[in-house]
Amino acid sequence: MIRNFPKYYHWYSEKELTYNNITQPNRNRLLQRDSSVDGMKTGYTEKAGYCLVSSAKRGKMRLISIIMGTKNDKVRTRESEIILDYGFRFFETFHVYKAFQPLDFVKVWKGDKKQFQLGLADALYVTIPKGQYDKLRATVSTKPYIIAPVMKGKNYGKLKITMENKIILEHPLIALNSVNQGFLWERLIDSFFLLFY
Repeated sequence: MIRNFPKYYHWYSEKELTYNNITQPNRNRLLQRDSSVDGMKTGYTEKAGYCLVSSAKRGKMRLISIIMGTKNDKVRTRESEIILDYGFRFFETFHVYKAFQPLDFVKVWKGDKKQFQLGLADALYVTIPKGQYDKLRATVSTKPYIIAPVMKGKNYGKLKITMENKIILEHPLIALNSVNQGFLWERLIDSFFLLFY
């Protein structure tokens, strides 16, 4: 909702709604207690208990907390507030890579070009414990060999972000440019070299 329908998201931060002369308050009580909270959804069923998906943004950092199975509205509000405060206090978010930023050049066989660029379709952010940014490592992996044609926008690799040998996230990498098949003689030469690759 936040990412794909931002023009509708503001409805989740409305503290109350009046329709047909009836005013209905928003059951997300965090909206009254914390100005950084701007959503999202309360719920209750007998099996799930009192639940709350809450979202807050402080500066450029957004956190989402999910609380389920509490015994009443007061507890779900308090627990959501605790987990959001904890997240903002002990974690920070970094913009790691821009969308369509070239992250690697990959060799291509039998093409009219010898290589193509890999990148991300969307900007990449990572949220980690404060003071740990220097421990992040990024690696790119691709297939052993790629044969033309290469289609711009298609997935040809993977970006892996690790911290102290633990995977933080993995994200697909797309071709940032296309590569057409080469001429017959280019394909024949590359076919020969591939025998020894």
